Amino acid sequence: MNTTHHQNKLIVIIGSGLAAYTLIREYRKLNAEQAITVITQESGDFYSKPMLSTAFASKKDAQQLISSSAAKMMEQLNIQIHSHSKVLKIDGSDQSLSFQSADGKEHVLQYSKLVLALGADQIQIDLAGDGADQVMTVNDLQDYAIFRERIGQKKKLVILGAGLIGCEFANDLSLGGYHVEVVDLADQVLGRLLPRAMADELQAKLSALGVLWHLGTSAKTVSRVGDGFEVGLSNGNVLQADCVLSAIGLRPRTELAKRAGIKTERGIVVNRQLETSIQGIYSLGDCAEVEGHVLPYVMPIMQAARTLASILAGHDSALIYPAMPVMIKTPALPLVVSPPASGSEGSWTIKQEENGIEGLFYSPQAQLLGFALAGSATAQRATLTKLLPNILGE
Repeated sequence: MNTTHHQNKLIVIIGSGLAAYTLIREYRKLNAEQAITVITQESGDFYSKPMLSTAFASKKDAQQLISSSAAKMMEQLNIQIHSHSKVLKIDGSDQSLSFQSADGKEHVLQYSKLVLALGADQIQIDLAGDGADQVMTVNDLQDYAIFRERIGQKKKLVILGAGLIGCEFANDLSLGGYHVEVVDLADQVLGRLLPRAMADELQAKLSALGVLWHLGTSAKTVSRVGDGFEVGLSNGNVLQADCVLSAIGLRPRTELAKRAGIKTERGIVVNRQLETSIQGIYSLGDCAEVEGHVLPYVMPIMQAARTLASILAGHDSALIYPAMPVMIKTPALPLVVSPPASGSEGSWTIKQEENGIEGLFYSPQAQLLGFALAGSATAQRATLTKLLPNILGE
């Protein structure tokens, strides 16, 4: 085992997604010299994860989604990257961690500050049948490469999940010439984000592209039949597919933190300084939970990265989440949503316009708490966002 002790105080970041790299870019504006090491199970190449669900129609392969190679990131940002490496253990008491590098060797690093930017995994549902282990998820560049290769010349796809990722994939794959069927237990698409009238409109627009829907039911079995699969639903229907893609939702990666004795709930629990329950260890991105909020979207990541960069550079700072609308990449019906906080009291008012729909969620005191905009109504985004309360205030 190699033990590497750094005299200069080392910042170690685990992960190489948008959260990790945005944090480093922001930090480098404040401190150009500080030694930073990134440890990642991926290649360390920089790519946009949100592009994974919209790259089929534009016929982009995995390599074309990479905007900067790991080597370029090391040079640009003055960092070390250990790619294809796995962190085995974190010891908060002596500020060290052990990891296994790509060559199988084990190393120990001392850190002064540690950042967990671990991301999230696609939720796996329990499925019976001899094809269940062939159900795919697309959660990183390698997944996308395998998915593209496997789907190749095939034509029929079943997507499990009619949430954000499921609808984006359904739109993209339909435009890419695939025959798509979508299964979801909810009785409407984008159940957590859209009022009913807009969900119905999105469903109709995607249906016009050829998407078939199986709502209010769930997949129970996936069985191999020849080169393809049969997907058995709880309502008794059986769907034929060349490929099955699961897009049920995301679950924060908390296992490593749990083993280190760091407090976790839905995500890795952090305070407004993004520090975990162990001093000197921080977390941000899809894996982190701030005052009950787990927000796996681009804008919250940017906010958190700027705040944490400032804190790591020695400044006093606290995370504020303003209202941050989410753009849903469904060209069939462009959408921008800023859903009300879960459990908010109030109701939706829906205004149908010629080429769009405006959904506004008001509290009983007539305060605007959320919105959903479709089509031409998305032009109202900036005006309405200013009227919303902060998600996390001053």
